[in-house]
Amino acid sequence: MHGEYKVPGGKLVVVDLDVVEGVITNFRLAGDFFLEPDTALADIDAAVNGLPVDADAQQIAASIRAALPLDAVLLGFSPEAVATAIRRSIGNATTWRDYDWKILHPGPLSPQMHLALDQVLTEEVGAGRRGPTLRFWEWEQSAVVIGSFQSLRNEVDLEGAAKFGVDVVRRISGGGAMFMEAGSVVTYSLYAPGELVRGMSFAESYAYLDEWAIVALRSLGIDAFYQPLNDISSAKGKIGGAAQKRLGGGAVLHHVTMSYDMDGDKMVQVLRIGREKLSDKGTTSAAKRVDPLRSQTGLPRAEIIERMEGTFTSLYGATSGDITPAEFAAAEQLVAEKFSTEEWLTRVP
Repeated sequence: MHGEYKVPGGKLVVVDLDVVEGVITNFRLAGDFFLEPDTALADIDAAVNGLPVDADAQQIAASIRAALPLDAVLLGFSPEAVATAIRRSIGNATTWRDYDWKILHPGPLSPQMHLALDQVLTEEVGAGRRGPTLRFWEWEQSAVVIGSFQSLRNEVDLEGAAKFGVDVVRRISGGGAMFMEAGSVVTYSLYAPGELVRGMSFAESYAYLDEWAIVALRSLGIDAFYQPLNDISSAKGKIGGAAQKRLGGGAVLHHVTMSYDMDGDKMVQVLRIGREKLSDKGTTSAAKRVDPLRSQTGLPRAEIIERMEGTFTSLYGATSGDITPAEFAAAEQLVAEKFSTEEWLTRVP
């Protein structure tokens, strides 16, 4: 069995192993990481050999850590990263380059249609009717998108939303509310087979699925990094947040919204944002423009998206694609039956 795991912000960990009568044998670790002393590589191999094939990641990491000499230095990887690579090999996980990715960037759509397409395209990937896909969103109207489990009245000032003509919708993934002004955010969705993140914890999958975006932002001069569990951040504060949903067939919906240039004063009149939450995100006051991508790059929003598309393509290979008429029709039906209904919006009052 063969497994690979690229540590977000770190190095590639590669493992090869055999399984004989429920036990890991012939384990071999490789990669472009740094490890001292040199003999520690054999110590890691020995720590894994003999472990039961159903050992979880914590057990594997603990065995490796116990076997390492006290002066061992691991750079670009960790015992947990090795454990993840092992679990991925046993689970027959795939890598980005195993797929023919499509990039979708249609024109502006309604907030409800965006959310419906997220569900439809994820289900299509899970059913095998669509290959893995990256989609960028375009907006014509401003909206608040609340998480699947959030209380509507606790998160949104409906009078403030009506005052500014802001639509309020609920998505299928968890996480927090996002204020999305038209043309002022960069939002993308990944629709991927579950095999791509097999063997990873939820926390690991968040960082893994957004590493390409971190690379793209850094190429634009932003000192971007991932802040667990689901934030893309920089030394100057939070840039964006991610959310996930696993659907039938094991497919993964992973979507991210990053601030390009928003009116913070308007945001606090629409969202019920407490001081503690702002402080936790490194923001002293929301009553100002929230513009990490614009201020840190000086580039138009379209150029940032173009760089992101180029980075994804260079890293993983991708070609331009389209949403099919059948997919649009299925999404329109979901808008009518679910995403535009009062019942869905107020499922948590």
